[in-house]
Amino acid sequence: MDKRDEILKIFSLNLRRVISSLELDYEKLQEIRLRVNGPLIVIYDNKEYFITKDSNLVNLQEEAYLVSQNEIRETMEYISNYSMYAFEDEIKQGFITIQGGHRIGIAGKTILENDKIKNIKHISFINIRLSHQIKGCASKVLPFIMNGTEDIFHTLIISPPRCGKTTLLRDVIRQLSNGHSKFLGQSVGVIDERSEIGACYMGVPQNELGIRTDILDCCPKANGMMMLIRSMSPRIIAVDEVGSKEDIEAIEYVINCGCKLIATVHGSSIDDIKTKPILGRLVREKIFERYIVLNNRITVGNVEEIYDARGSIVYKSGV
Repeated sequence: MDKRDEILKIFSLNLRRVISSLELDYEKLQEIRLRVNGPLIVIYDNKEYFITKDSNLVNLQEEAYLVSQNEIRETMEYISNYSMYAFEDEIKQGFITIQGGHRIGIAGKTILENDKIKNIKHISFINIRLSHQIKGCASKVLPFIMNGTEDIFHTLIISPPRCGKTTLLRDVIRQLSNGHSKFLGQSVGVIDERSEIGACYMGVPQNELGIRTDILDCCPKANGMMMLIRSMSPRIIAVDEVGSKEDIEAIEYVINCGCKLIATVHGSSIDDIKTKPILGRLVREKIFERYIVLNNRITVGNVEEIYDARGSIVYKSGV
């Protein structure tokens, strides 16, 4: 099943008709957003558009197709295969991963139990984020994070939203796991808290992360880092979007155990990360040995600069 079919089958019949008639390159389609009584919106080629009832992409909100509550309800029925209960564990985390690794973000009325989210009901907001693999996109940065033929530097990927940090991380994992002529493949442990890196569906990763990679899906990052070290003996730990106090404590545990770390964080520069009260300490103490800063000036995942532990530039884009 191709990406277009994977996406179209989850929509209500009316929405499916409207979206299927659009002439889209699904490799450039990033998000489709449904909000109750709100306009149907897509993020396409890094730009926002409204979809009309006649299946056109426009910039005027007044021409947009309005999504009804029934269409959202019907869409959720298709997403869950008419069994919302089967996805209860995922729903309480705010997303469902479908075949192909695409992530369905949901919002509505939260149901609490002992101050923890037990479920989400009256779902009225849906964000479909399409999974994209770009194999080879990490080839440019790999020489800067490899430390010989069997080791890597502790690496932090810094990126604003929608600049491709998860896509880059995914291909870094794949290439380090598989290995190549200049680097021996290493065992990699991935903590995929939001099911975006491997995008597991029914326990099977939908994205290719390499032959020596083990994944903890939907697991809190701090717990997962410690679990994988104890159970799977990885040489490299990879994790997306670190930042909490618990994450930092787990990172220190990883490093003290002799594992190498590849992580991502939201930010625009090393100086930006230094201002963060918790993560900034790791930067000042030179825990990370490489910093990869992304932008989206040319395309998503464009590498702007790479720094070493001292903050010296080892690579700078000419753009």
